[in-house]
Amino acid sequence: MTTLSTSPDLAGLQGDYVLDADHTRIGFVARHAMVTKVRGAFTAFEGRAAIAGDDLSGSRVALTIQAASIDTRNAQRDEHLRSNDFLAMDQFPTITFVSTEVRRSGPTTVAITGDLTIKDVTRSVTVPFEFGGAATDPDGDFRIGFEGSVVINRKDFGITWNAALETGGVLVGDKIVLELDVAAVRTA
Repeated sequence: MTTLSTSPDLAGLQGDYVLDADHTRIGFVARHAMVTKVRGAFTAFEGRAAIAGDDLSGSRVALTIQAASIDTRNAQRDEHLRSNDFLAMDQFPTITFVSTEVRRSGPTTVAITGDLTIKDVTRSVTVPFEFGGAATDPDGDFRIGFEGSVVINRKDFGITWNAALETGGVLVGDKIVLELDVAAVRTA
């Protein structure tokens, strides 16, 4: 039996959760050559959350991403992104996010503030999330969904490589949109 709820009552969501990697996307969008966008995602990650009732004040979230799992559907570009010019994945194999505050920001929205660490540089980031719903799947697992995005400046994390274009401008934009489509399963 599957039950579905998009109720904003977050109190019913209390518990510990693990990310369902098969149904979660951790993606990004970057400006390329000043005229288009490149979209990509990380394919290897794990995360946990503890939801502590309707006010969410005792809630916490943690995410670890394997930098080597970056995928923009272009092998040459992905290798460059893994290099010291960008993620320096040999020296910094993981990207992490650990919440410092979780709060309800509206009837169906949550703001999660935390420490985002890329290349051993940590900055505070607040990600607004929209509650997508809750359901008990056919296997009896209780799952929840949230969608969120935030814009960061890659230079704030020591990712400064670029190339000038003959027509003016640069090859890679500074602003990166992080996109999180999250599915999580409550643990027993």
